[in-house]
Amino acid sequence: MRAKITYAVTAAVLVVYFVLAGDRGVMLLQQGTLLTVTFGLAVLILPVIGVWFLWANTQFVRKANRLAGLLEAEGGLPVDELRRDQYGRIDRDSADEVFGRRKAETEDAPGDWRCWFRLAVAYKDARDTPRARKAMQRAIALQEGRSVSA
Repeated sequence: MRAKITYAVTAAVLVVYFVLAGDRGVMLLQQGTLLTVTFGLAVLILPVIGVWFLWANTQFVRKANRLAGLLEAEGGLPVDELRRDQYGRIDRDSADEVFGRRKAETEDAPGDWRCWFRLAVAYKDARDTPRARKAMQRAIALQEGRSVSA
């Protein structure tokens, strides 16, 4: 729940920023000189990119959460079997061990979105966020029946 609140607050702050930046861009455009119009267009590009990025990430999170719900209903969510240090951080060797099992499971069933979901969690636990995201994207695509490239 804490992650959802943090995400909502961050998204709200970003939306306020996009509105303020967009307003400044429009003000620059209204000045009408070559320099201010150029800067105004450049400033307006930032909120457009930001809104797209926020939308894409929100859709990704929504779809990943939907898969987590499906796996939970099936009883297939990965069990947290990781060792942790005294501060609650995941032990690196433990994460690598679980990752090895998840990777082998995914190699045995490369068309199963459930395996890719569990692999994404293992990548995240191993602190490899880019690969975790790619594995989750693959899980989403497989579950939605879309073709995926290797």
